[in-house]
Amino acid sequence: MTEAVNNLKNVGYLDLEIDPSLDLFAEIEKLKKEKNAVLLAHYYQESDIQDVADYIGDSLGLARQAQKTTADLIVFAGVHFMAETAKILNPTKKVVLPDLNAGCSLSDSCPPPLFARFKEQHPDHLVISYINCSAGIKALSDIICTSSNAQKIVESLPKEQKIIFAPDKNLGAYINRKTGRNMVLWNGACMVHEIFSLEKITKLKARHPEAKLIAHPECEEAVLAVADFIGSTTQLLQYAEQDDCQTFIVATETGILHQMMKNAPHKTLIPAPPNNSCACNDCPHMKLNTLEKLYLCMKYELPELTMDESLRLAAKKPIDRMLELSDQLGIK
Repeated sequence: MTEAVNNLKNVGYLDLEIDPSLDLFAEIEKLKKEKNAVLLAHYYQESDIQDVADYIGDSLGLARQAQKTTADLIVFAGVHFMAETAKILNPTKKVVLPDLNAGCSLSDSCPPPLFARFKEQHPDHLVISYINCSAGIKALSDIICTSSNAQKIVESLPKEQKIIFAPDKNLGAYINRKTGRNMVLWNGACMVHEIFSLEKITKLKARHPEAKLIAHPECEEAVLAVADFIGSTTQLLQYAEQDDCQTFIVATETGILHQMMKNAPHKTLIPAPPNNSCACNDCPHMKLNTLEKLYLCMKYELPELTMDESLRLAAKKPIDRMLELSDQLGIK
């Protein structure tokens, strides 16, 4: 990261001011064509970035797009581990992201040296890691999963197979309940999905008895217990669009509401209330990326994400295994 930041300083990137009259949407589209670039964005990005992206998706969808792209330049509007995944799958392509500081509280909750020691305590266990983790954790894993394929991947393994699940304890506990397994869980969590207030959600449901609560499995068990539907980011999006219900309380990062509103403009979407003073459930890391940073990132092709080749190869194996299993199990 330090080298990339120094490169930015050398070109004066950090001190640049953008002409306020510039049409950033048009400029970004022009840069895509000039540089044969593809812009991948997560559902949790701000709405302007989603609107200019070539592909918007969750972790599995973004991994698949990164795997098959023919672009020379991959611009990743997401957080650091997502750009890492794109680089792992595309070693010969340049991968850039708008802000190197766009990290992840869940990924940070699982430092590779500590996890390596944890893994040594369970030598007969297979390691399944949620894709929301660092390249270092991926390299210590046997299979990577996402929230959309985790249950099917676990169910595809022999029941006697002992498993460590990392880094999200809430997702792991949810999969344990759904599959009847007893996976050993790393004690990590996402700050956004743990902030929802059951008390406030209960009061909100009382005011909107017609509403369905839909929640991401990274939420705490108490919230999931009262949810009408639990699913990955993409599954939540599809459910809100396709279900007959007209009002939904949405317990996940608020960025998804932009696509939900576009896909189902006639429905009422209410963000689930968090237990904080600002009444917001935005991911502060995701929201570090802005349209202005995205433009500068594409223009100067910085900051670039680079990776040691031995780490890349070790991290690629469990991702390849996930993609293979997803194909075998018919998970799109």
